Amino acid sequence: MKQFDVMVIGMGPAGMAVSAMGAAMGLSVLSIEKHKVGGECLNCGCIPSKALLKAGEALYSARNLKKYGIEGEFHMSASDPMQVVRDKILGINDKKFQKAFERATLVQGTAEFLDDRTVQVNGESYTAKKIFIATGTEPFIPPIPGLRDIPDVLTNVNMFEIEKIPESLTIVGGGAIGSEMAQAFARLGTKVSLAHMDPHLVPVGDEEAAGVLQEAFEREGIAVHNGAKITGVSMKNGKILTVADTTTLESERILVATGRKPVLEALRLEKAAVEFTKRGIVVDSHMRTNRPHIYAVGDCNGQSLLSHAAMHQGMLALMHSLSPFSLPMLKRERYVVPWSVFTEPEIAQVGMTEKEAREKGLKIRVVKKAFRSYGRTVADGHPEGFVKVVVDARGRIYGATIVGEAASELIHEWTMAIQYKKRMHHVMMMQHAFPSVSMINKMVAEDWMMEKMKSGWMRKLVNLLK
Repeated sequence: MKQFDVMVIGMGPAGMAVSAMGAAMGLSVLSIEKHKVGGECLNCGCIPSKALLKAGEALYSARNLKKYGIEGEFHMSASDPMQVVRDKILGINDKKFQKAFERATLVQGTAEFLDDRTVQVNGESYTAKKIFIATGTEPFIPPIPGLRDIPDVLTNVNMFEIEKIPESLTIVGGGAIGSEMAQAFARLGTKVSLAHMDPHLVPVGDEEAAGVLQEAFEREGIAVHNGAKITGVSMKNGKILTVADTTTLESERILVATGRKPVLEALRLEKAAVEFTKRGIVVDSHMRTNRPHIYAVGDCNGQSLLSHAAMHQGMLALMHSLSPFSLPMLKRERYVVPWSVFTEPEIAQVGMTEKEAREKGLKIRVVKKAFRSYGRTVADGHPEGFVKVVVDARGRIYGATIVGEAASELIHEWTMAIQYKKRMHHVMMMQHAFPSVSMINKMVAEDWMMEKMKSGWMRKLVNLLK
């Protein structure tokens, strides 16, 4: 039986973080992957979806250059945009990428626990002092009548393998994947309909921000059906018919983007006596399972289904596994998790939304700044959107919502402020390069301060200084 310091099952973002860090520290690392290194994020998730979005953005921007005073005709070439995406992924996942893990032992195959110390792959048994489960999630296919009878239903797993851009597409699900792919395909010439059961797009986020995104979708010809219960899917004359309430959507293909479920069955966790639920493997604040030498990191623990959170959890868990002390700084809850949807306009969020803060009964104020109030974003041709910050009377920041150009970049300033307990005046007093897009963050804080200046005690202070 081969023995290692660290065993990692699954080489997605979380598993790669543990493997790369462990190997860099000089530990003997066994990395097990049943499919491709990089997991879904690299091969059929975050990265290829951004490549497809960029292709759609390029064509859409070219066809709308008139607003910048530029005339011209632009068409999609005969070459397949999907092949361009696949070529980019191959370029990322080449020998240079693999070199980061050359000091780890990589085994291809499906891992199965024999007991809480031993894992078998391809008939070979392995053991390690610390074991990290990072098997991720897979698409959840809802029990919609007739859906499983449809041939070649698309999910993020097979979406980037299609041979051509479909003429028409129905998307079930209005979260990040559904919204991003709706815009990407629509901009590449597909007639897109999106239906989902939630009241607005990107339901985990701010409703007002979702409204800005929906307006953009409607301008681009994407039909959005919010709050729609899908009661059946069938085939007729070579077309897919999707019944959403009283509406029947007809399309060439259907994409299901209705959430994720953990990939656990093949692991045979019961043999290791590791606790798990339908949501994922049960872990504590350090990502430890009920077996202290076994950790579960990333999507498989159900705590935060985001690639950056998975990488962060992998880092924290490995550091904790090597420490003789239970350090508070290595607890998952100490770190806020921002998220972004990479549509145009982008949506980004960190901390509480306005709705969540009000539901908690917090005494909050909402400070909001429209993108169209700032010369840079207007000049760039991206006036739609806003920055909304949820604060209390003393400037404590509970959350921030951004919809608009570069939202996924702007959100990190608010993430830093929340994580390290900085207040609105700290953001206001920090110099921002002008006219960077990030200046709008400072402008929001300035608006908050100007509102404070109107308060009674501030007016009294000013009068004393006269």
